[in-house]
Amino acid sequence: MRKDNKRQKQAKWLRIFRKVHRATGAALFIFFFIISITGLLLGWKKHSGGVILSKSYTGTSTELKDWLPVDSLHTLANTYLLESVSKELSTEIDRIDIRKEKGMVKFVYANHLWGLQIDGATGKLVHIERRYSDFIEKLHDGSILDDYLGTSNNQIKVFYSTVMGLALLVFTVTGFWLWYGPKRMKRNKASA
Repeated sequence: MRKDNKRQKQAKWLRIFRKVHRATGAALFIFFFIISITGLLLGWKKHSGGVILSKSYTGTSTELKDWLPVDSLHTLANTYLLESVSKELSTEIDRIDIRKEKGMVKFVYANHLWGLQIDGATGKLVHIERRYSDFIEKLHDGSILDDYLGTSNNQIKVFYSTVMGLALLVFTVTGFWLWYGPKRMKRNKASA
């Protein structure tokens, strides 16, 4: 009788885990789908032949003493952006990525997906790119909603990351028990 009670408790827990697993999966299916696809794309971005992320081009000198000052390179980058892409674009910088070993500086803008690669020594435009990897990353981490809604401190990204991280943890625990629980019940039944 005692073993039957133990088996009933184990079966009850398995049913609970199955319900939690199913409900979490159903409720968050679309988000898991987005995260999985964007995660795959981000993993392959440097191996996409320049489709997702452009290669880093090479400038003329890797010696910093030969380079123009960063403020001059910044001014040139903004000029190239406005003349080559659109006069309507914002020139607010998200980041400046100095690639000494390549002799080049990347300028990544905050309010759109355009980026430029400038020769550090000559200031010449090396490459203009659409930064699709940045868009995919914003989809992946939920920050695209912060941008769209204009939140001040990435609250949506933090909430989204927390919910999805906890959901993955729930999936891991319930999935393990859905696999291990029946094995445990069979072992207990065989030893009875």
